[in-house]
Amino acid sequence: MTKQEALFEYVLRKADDTLILGHRLSEWCGHGPVLEEDIALTNLALDLIGQATELYQYAAEVENKGRNEDDLAFLRLEREYKNVLLVEQTNGDFGKTIVRQFLFDHFQSLLYERLMNSADEQIAAIAEKSIKEVKYHLKHSSEWVIRLGDGTEESHNRVQESVTDLSRYIEELFYQDEVDEILIKEGIAADTASFKEEYYNNINAVLSEATLSLPEKMWQLDGGRKGVHSEHLGFLLAELQYMQRTYPGMEW
Repeated sequence: MTKQEALFEYVLRKADDTLILGHRLSEWCGHGPVLEEDIALTNLALDLIGQATELYQYAAEVENKGRNEDDLAFLRLEREYKNVLLVEQTNGDFGKTIVRQFLFDHFQSLLYERLMNSADEQIAAIAEKSIKEVKYHLKHSSEWVIRLGDGTEESHNRVQESVTDLSRYIEELFYQDEVDEILIKEGIAADTASFKEEYYNNINAVLSEATLSLPEKMWQLDGGRKGVHSEHLGFLLAELQYMQRTYPGMEW
């Protein structure tokens, strides 16, 4: 694998993560539990899709095969998406959506802090531009985890169930292969193993305050980085890609 191929794959993975999670959050538009959170979740979705757009633009530039950001976002098959399984999981109730966001935000915050120092100027610039949004997302999801976990008996039980369920997808956030190894040596990618302990310390601190906890045994699922997804992604893509596939080449 060449450095260019590794860089394309790496940027594409990050773009897929943010696009798919952004689309999931957009599904809350008009359905939030209160107006303020309806707007907040929609704004989070817009932030993530904006980050995805910049990442896809750079991925298309690196690939240099005539594709643009819309081609990468809308015209690939399910097995060609490389997002982690966590972000494609269904919204469930508001608490499950918040827990999914919480687990991702803590990882994304630590990742982007390091990518701001990437030897790749474009990756560093995207990370630096996005970090303020990522920090706000982290604050928002962490505060809600505490509020729901340490709230009523029902909210506590439902959020604890979501923590237990979604904990199966945590380890895949730290997945690394040849792509990462090549770019870590070049100072481009962040070594996720270097902040894995910090990640767990951070989420456990919040969960403790929320009177919640990770399960003692966390059976893990993965495959997203290799294009092997849960049954949920196909349905999501059918909706996401409908307009572009029905009216090829359309532009807003």
